[in-house]
Amino acid sequence: MSKNYFVHTKNTTYAIGVDDNRIVRHLYWGRRICDDMLEIPDIWDSNSNHSDLDNAMTEYTPFGGKMYRNCAFKCRYFDKCRESELCFSRAHQDENELVLVLEDKVYNLEVKLHYVTYDDSDIITRFVELCNRSENEILIEKMMSAEISLPSELPYTIVNTNGSWGAEFQQESTVLKTGSVVFESRKGTTGHTNQPTFIAHQGASEDSGPVYFAALGYSGSFKVEAQRDFKGKTRAIIGVNDFDFSYTLKGGETVFAPKVYLGVSDGFAEMSNKMSKFAVLHILPSGFAKKPLPVLYNSWEATAFDVNTKHQLSLAQKAADLGCELFVMDDGWFGKRNDDRAGLGDWVVNEEKFPNGIDELIEGVNKLGMDFGLWFEPEMVQRDSDLFRAYPDWIYHYPTRENKELRNQLVLNLTKPEVEQYVFDCMDKMLEKHNIRYIKWDMNRPFSESGAENLENAQELWLRHTEAVYRVADRLKEKYPYLQLEACASGGGRADLGALEHFDMVWTSDNTDPLDRLTIQRGFSQLYPVKCMRAWVTDWNNNRRRVSLDFRFLSSMQGSLSLGANLNEYTSDELETAKHYIALYKEIRNTIQFGNLYRLKNEYEHEYWANEYVLGDEAVLFVMTLAGTLDNKHTKNLTLRGLEENSYYSYSLDGKEYTHSGGYLMNKGLDLNLYNPLDSKIIRFKKVD
Repeated sequence: MSKNYFVHTKNTTYAIGVDDNRIVRHLYWGRRICDDMLEIPDIWDSNSNHSDLDNAMTEYTPFGGKMYRNCAFKCRYFDKCRESELCFSRAHQDENELVLVLEDKVYNLEVKLHYVTYDDSDIITRFVELCNRSENEILIEKMMSAEISLPSELPYTIVNTNGSWGAEFQQESTVLKTGSVVFESRKGTTGHTNQPTFIAHQGASEDSGPVYFAALGYSGSFKVEAQRDFKGKTRAIIGVNDFDFSYTLKGGETVFAPKVYLGVSDGFAEMSNKMSKFAVLHILPSGFAKKPLPVLYNSWEATAFDVNTKHQLSLAQKAADLGCELFVMDDGWFGKRNDDRAGLGDWVVNEEKFPNGIDELIEGVNKLGMDFGLWFEPEMVQRDSDLFRAYPDWIYHYPTRENKELRNQLVLNLTKPEVEQYVFDCMDKMLEKHNIRYIKWDMNRPFSESGAENLENAQELWLRHTEAVYRVADRLKEKYPYLQLEACASGGGRADLGALEHFDMVWTSDNTDPLDRLTIQRGFSQLYPVKCMRAWVTDWNNNRRRVSLDFRFLSSMQGSLSLGANLNEYTSDELETAKHYIALYKEIRNTIQFGNLYRLKNEYEHEYWANEYVLGDEAVLFVMTLAGTLDNKHTKNLTLRGLEENSYYSYSLDGKEYTHSGGYLMNKGLDLNLYNPLDSKIIRFKKVD
C-alpha cells in the first residue's frame, strides 16, 4: 500500500512516503521536483543491535519497539503501557494543506500531522494534533511539534545562540559530527540563552548554499535537539520542552502542539528575508502587520520610578518636538510603586503622583500629536502589594517550600481562571477608561516553585501559562483594535514567533549600547522580522565608552527606531541631531521595516559592520566601524546586493554625488574610507530613470 505525498511551495518540495508497514517516512526536502513516484527505501535489521528502524527516516517518531534513537512522541496509557505504535490511517490533502493521520488502534489515539503551504511563500507551517478517541486518559510525556530529517550523510553545522541577559542573540555554530546537541529553555519563557530555532548548513554563506531552517511559534520552555547517528543521518526535533512536562489528555479531548515554520533557502540572507516577509503576511497580528511601527519615546531612563504629570509632560514636549509619534510611560505609575520592592499586582493609578488623575497626562500627550502608551508587568506580584495580601495563594507555590524571589517578584499562577481574568481586567479597565493605545507587557523573572494545586496535573502549567498569556493578549486586541502590544521579558526573554503571533513587536534586549546592539540585532534578524525589533537610542554605557549620537541613531535605525535617553540632558545641538535622524528615519522606515536585508559585513570576519536594506526603488546602506579600527586598514571595498542590475541608482558619498548601475554597485562596488573608530555612515540609493 506504499504511497507518496507531496507538499509543494513555489520553489520547494517536501515529500513523504507511507511504506508497506504503514510507517510514515521522510523522503525528500529541497528544490521543487515533479510528483514522480519516489522510491521508499527498504529497511531491515542490520544485526541484532541495529534494527530496521535505525535505518528509517521516520516523519514523526514514537517511543517504543525497536526504535532506540530520540523520539518526537512519548506517552503513558491507562494500563501503564509506555510504548506507541503510530501507523498510517488516512490522509486528507487540499490545495494548501496536507493532513496525515497516524493511529494507535489499540488505544484509539490519533496523531494528526499538519503541513500548511502558502501561495506567496516557500515557508511550510507544521503542527501536530493529538486526539484521544478513547474513554481512558492518556498521559502525554512528550509532544514535539515537528521532526526534521536532513538529506546528506555529511556533517552539518548547527546554528543557535548562546546568550544571556543583556547579551541576547549571540550566534554560535557547532559542527555536529556525532551524538546530539540540545538548545532549550526550562524557565517558562523563551529565555535569553538559546532560541527555539533550528538552522543547519554545510558551508553556506550569506549569499549561497542550502540552509535548512525552522522556528517554533511558542514562548514557553522549549527544546531543540539535533542528532547525527552512526550512519551519518542528521535529524532534529523541535517543540515544547519535555523537561518536567506532561499533559493529561482525557477521553474525547484534543491538544495541539505549537506551530513550527520551516523552509530551505539559498544562503542566510534568503532565509532571513523569506521568514521576515512570511511573518508580516501570516504570523503578526493583522491590525498592524503591514503598517510601519511608530517612533516612540520611553521615559524610563529619564525618570525611573519618579513619575508625575509635570515631568512626563516636559519630556513629552521634547519628544514631540523631535518628531516622536508615541509617548510611553514606563514603571512607577501604579499602586505604591516608588522602587522595585512593592506594588506589582496593584494596577491602579498612584493618586499621590497623579492627584488629578492620569488623563491630565494622556490628554497633554495627545495635544502634542502623540499617542500614549503604558508599562505593565501583569504576570508578577510582590509580597508588599494589596493583591498578594488578599490572594497569597495566587502564585505558583508548594505549601512545604518557601517561595524564592527574583527582583523581589513572585510569579502569578495564570493557569487559574480567576487569575487570568484578573490580569485581563487590570489592563482592560485602564484601556476602557483612558486613551491608551500601546502597552509594553514586561516579565522580569523566570518561574520557580512551580506548584499549581489547581491543576490535576501540575506539569501542564508550562504550556497552560503560555496559552493564558496569548489569550489575554488576543482578548485585549480584539476589544481594542487600535491597541499595539509589545512583548518584553527582562529584555529578549520572550522574543520569538510565538509572541509575535499575538504581540506587534518585541523588546530585543535591555542592553542598548549601540555597538553591542549590532551583534544582538544581527542574531535577531536571522529568523525574526526586523520590523518588530524595538531599538532604542539611549545613554547606556556612554560613560564607559563614548559613542557619538550619530552612531547611536544609526545603530537603532536598523530596527524599529525608539528613544529612551534623558532628553532633559540633551544640548540644543543634540536635540537638532536627534530631530534630523528621526525625520530621516521616517523617510526610510518602510525600506528598513519591510525591505530585504543583506548583512554585507560583520565585525567577526571583516572588522566593520555593513547592512543594506532594499525595497522597490530604494536601498539604504549602514556602515559602522569598530572601537579598534586600524589606520592601515581604513580603505574598504564593499559590493551591494539586491539591486536591479540594469537600473541606475543615484547616491551621495563623502559629499560627492554619483550615479551607477546596479550591476556596477553589486560587482565593482563602493570604495569606503573608514578612518575613525566608532564611525558611522548612512548612504541612500535611489533608482533613477
